[in-house]
Amino acid sequence: MENENKLTFPALFRESVRKYGDAGFLSFVGETPITYSAAHDKVNNMMDLLKKQGVTPGDKVAVLGANMPNWGISYLAITSLGAVVVPLLPEFSRDEVNNILQHCGAKGVVVSEKLQEKVNTSDDRGIRFVVGMEELAIVKADDCEPLEYDAKVEEDDLAAIIYTSGTTGKSKGVMLTHKNICFNAIKGREIQPLSVGDKMLSILPLSHTYENTLGLILPMIGGACVYYLRQVPSPAVLLPAMQEVRPTAMLSVPLIIEKIFRLRVLPKFTKSPIMRTLYGVPFIRKLLHRAAGRKLKKSFGGRLKFFGIGGAKLDKTVEEFLIEAGFPYAIGYGLTETSPLLAGANAKNTRLQSTGPAISGIELKINDPDPLTGEGEIWARGPVIMKGYYNEPELTAEVMTPDGWFKTGDLGMMDNNGYLYIKGRLKNMILGASGENIYPEEIESLINNFRFVLESVVIEQKGKLVALVHFNREEIEKRYQHLKEEITDHLEAKLDELQKELHVYVNARVSKFAQLKAIIIHAEPFEKTATQKIKRFIYG
Repeated sequence: MENENKLTFPALFRESVRKYGDAGFLSFVGETPITYSAAHDKVNNMMDLLKKQGVTPGDKVAVLGANMPNWGISYLAITSLGAVVVPLLPEFSRDEVNNILQHCGAKGVVVSEKLQEKVNTSDDRGIRFVVGMEELAIVKADDCEPLEYDAKVEEDDLAAIIYTSGTTGKSKGVMLTHKNICFNAIKGREIQPLSVGDKMLSILPLSHTYENTLGLILPMIGGACVYYLRQVPSPAVLLPAMQEVRPTAMLSVPLIIEKIFRLRVLPKFTKSPIMRTLYGVPFIRKLLHRAAGRKLKKSFGGRLKFFGIGGAKLDKTVEEFLIEAGFPYAIGYGLTETSPLLAGANAKNTRLQSTGPAISGIELKINDPDPLTGEGEIWARGPVIMKGYYNEPELTAEVMTPDGWFKTGDLGMMDNNGYLYIKGRLKNMILGASGENIYPEEIESLINNFRFVLESVVIEQKGKLVALVHFNREEIEKRYQHLKEEITDHLEAKLDELQKELHVYVNARVSKFAQLKAIIIHAEPFEKTATQKIKRFIYG
């Protein structure tokens, strides 16, 4: 029998089934959860189905679908056979899906009904079978000989190849082993343990390592239950779901909580000159934030103890609100290539604008730090680092040193207590005329806290800094609907006024070398990745 202490998915899952068999494991919101024992039976049935399709250890099987209990069942079945799971983002286009299937040499695909049209099953693609995710039944299959074997899964075996859309415009297949992901989930539990009785509401794509490791494997290890939405997590869907589930834990990206602050909280405190004046008094602001925090926690179901935020840097003003509101947020930092978590803290140990210290067992260092600021590229080493990019040895060599350090591409610094502070992406940094380091993210944070701004991107054009800004037109219309003029004409005039006001506002608050040449209104929301990061390469 396989050693249950091994850091592999089958070993950890069997141990959870043994400990928590009757506890709920996976569920849709409002439905009866599948227990760990029932999930074990479904995984075994799925393994038998895959064997009948000729799947052997090392074969690639893709998973393409929205979050649902059977997504996790498929993931565990594929990896428990010693095969390699290839999670695909539902947002990928048909071309992206099929390019990835061809690149990794997938033998089959587990796909939800709505996304089946994205999968090209012609012979030249090599896809031998398609499994419907909803029923875990064969949709299409070539003839093959059924196989019988006992999979011997080892810690260093390849478990997943994860293709990220990222923000660079080119997807790469990140190779993660069983040990990479399992080690990460176990160490994540040291920051915030989840156990029987805990409920996690999952709203980020399971095909992303962040939600996969910390939102599926981590709760599985402790016997917690994970709930999924049947619809896209819009406010109309999410708010009643949180009241139904009353989650104790959630994972999010900064944009979600930033939108809540800017669209629901801040307008109430700035709707009149008197309120704006009172809000400017620190003592009163803290009281208002504390009251808003109580309402916010209630809207999340009233039981939340861990609201993990990762995927991008959290805006400083929003974080100050969360602190003063007493909201149980926590920051984490990592990348797909690191399984993903490298640093983090729980809600009791957060520090403003820090991602927390390195997780246990991981080495972090600032490579070649600036002697004045202490800033430099963050390098990481340890059991969570990927094996490399699939079939891309040159790309792998660019980010991995011979002695095992992974170059994150992020710029940061550490304080004397080992807490990490992220400055921005190395590739996003703009070099000023006199050699100054300009971090677009810092200027964007300033812009995004200006009234009526939803989001922004700072880029370089002909050696000058320019900000593309997306204003909240709907909120402006609401604020000024009492005026008698034609609303459309007034809206355009107001946007022009705000554009000029914002330009003066920003340039009065940044260094000379970070002055903006122009503010350009961007009418539509910016295109984003699965973790809601703006795809900068489109606008740069």
